Amino acid sequence: MEDFYQKIITQAQNTIDIELNALQKLKSYIREDFAKVVELIYNSKGRLVITGIGKSANIANKIVATLNSTGTAALFMHAADAIHGDLGLIQKEDIVLCISKSGNTPEIKLLTPLIKTKGNILIAMVSDMQSSLAKNADYVLQATIEKEACPNNLAPTTSTTVQLVLGDALAVCLSERKGFSTEDFAKIHPGGSLGKKLYMRVADIYSQNEAPKIFSEAKLSDVIYEISSKRLGATAVVDNRGNLLGIITDGDIRRMLQEEKNTKTVLAKDIMTKSPKFVYDTEMAAKAFHLMETNKITQMIVLNKENKYLGIIHLHDILKEGIV
Repeated sequence: MEDFYQKIITQAQNTIDIELNALQKLKSYIREDFAKVVELIYNSKGRLVITGIGKSANIANKIVATLNSTGTAALFMHAADAIHGDLGLIQKEDIVLCISKSGNTPEIKLLTPLIKTKGNILIAMVSDMQSSLAKNADYVLQATIEKEACPNNLAPTTSTTVQLVLGDALAVCLSERKGFSTEDFAKIHPGGSLGKKLYMRVADIYSQNEAPKIFSEAKLSDVIYEISSKRLGATAVVDNRGNLLGIITDGDIRRMLQEEKNTKTVLAKDIMTKSPKFVYDTEMAAKAFHLMETNKITQMIVLNKENKYLGIIHLHDILKEGIV
């Protein structure tokens, strides 16, 4: 059985080696044509229409998604559908990128002259540099491979990996060329944890909670009531102008009780933590999470820019939003 497992492990490692070697060679194919394509798409007033057939079509779909998510307008057009009516998707200013390993499939051969007739610029991403697609394209992104990782050299494996990585390189270079920022990313990724990390601020979360607070001369019984009634595990200690003096957590109360103090004489100022950790309401919720994680605390004071107390943000509130 161990020999059987070792055979599987070796086969998997060989697959990775074949694809890694292909990717190493891909680096040498990044030449002036690639840079010209980046500039061409960057300066285009239209969209980038990406087409392909078979597994190359699957890769085309992924590249379209990556481009759209990094600031370059792109859409997918299946090569087979294109010659049955979807060619109308291509508008005058659009640039077409056709992905194919061989560059000689019947659909690609038929589609290529139709695109040229419409007057659109055609970019090829192809392995066979002598193919019909490569010879008829205005620009060629070379994606040549020696062999597929498939033992029979048939199933698209190495070829699709190379196409995918070349598409990623294109998307990243375009994103950099456009100066695509984290703020831009947030605008088009409003859902999910990625978007929330980039746009959700402390003010969006803490305001859902009550704002527990007591004065420094408050009795212990009042402190306990404020903490338990507001259900945040802590209360701020403030003065009559709303300035923060400290914080008292349920942990502070437990530690005080363990010291067997006379609870009847204990005031808030006696057990509060002075100069507690805080975050401004305008700061990102992800930053608040990082501060709480770093300082091993579960709640944090929220202040405004005038350093007035606003409320408390709890670790669970941030986790509930999926910001981790």
